[in-house]
Amino acid sequence: MRFLSIYTTRETNTPPTPEHMAAMGQLIDEMMKAGVLLGTEGCLPSAKGARIRITNGKFTVTDGPFTESKELVGGFALLEAKSKEEAIEATKRFLNVVGEGECEIRQLFEAPAPAAAGLR
Repeated sequence: MRFLSIYTTRETNTPPTPEHMAAMGQLIDEMMKAGVLLGTEGCLPSAKGARIRITNGKFTVTDGPFTESKELVGGFALLEAKSKEEAIEATKRFLNVVGEGECEIRQLFEAPAPAAAGLR
């Protein structure tokens, strides 16, 4: 099963320390070698982003920073796990290294392979 872990935290605009980056790099390396972590990325500050909304067919675009938000998406991880509990444990390892914030995990829909669905 694949899970998306979405990390939210307060935006500080302070870059991580070299020690923190090293600890995170070690965790990422371990989890990728174990086949639990399929991909991960962190987000740049919200000042470099935009929010796009559609309401009644009309788009509005709001440029960052998003100071009205208490917490923002700080990054994500794509996990491979045998169960939701295993995905939770992997996410706890990440939060233990990052120190502050929250992760929401969501199991991803996996469509059957075309051959399994009778398509060729």
